[in-house]
Amino acid sequence: MYFFTKDVKDSGTSTCTDACLAAWPPVLTTSATPSAEGVTGELGTITTPDGKQQVTLNGLPLYYFAQDARPGDILGQGVNNVWYLADPAGGMIQMGGAGY
Repeated sequence: MYFFTKDVKDSGTSTCTDACLAAWPPVLTTSATPSAEGVTGELGTITTPDGKQQVTLNGLPLYYFAQDARPGDILGQGVNNVWYLADPAGGMIQMGGAGY
C-alpha cells in the first residue's frame, strides 16, 4: 500500500481524484474501525467522494497501485517522486524507486 505525498495528514480528504484513482485505487473498508495484522500504526477511515470508506494510516489515506499484479509487487514505489510505500508503523518508505 502506498501514500501520496500531496495528501495532508488528518485533513479527512484525499487529493487523488478522477483519473488519479484509475492508477491509484483507494484501499477501502466496510469497517468504521479497520484493523490489519502486523500494522502498528493507527488505522482509520475517511469518506471518499462516492461515499465509500478509505483506509488511513496515521491520518494519511492509503492506495493500491493498479500495475501491482501480485502480492509483493511494489511497482508504484517512487513514481513521480510522490508515491511511496507505507510501512507497518505508518512511516513513508522514500528510498528506492520503481523496481526497488
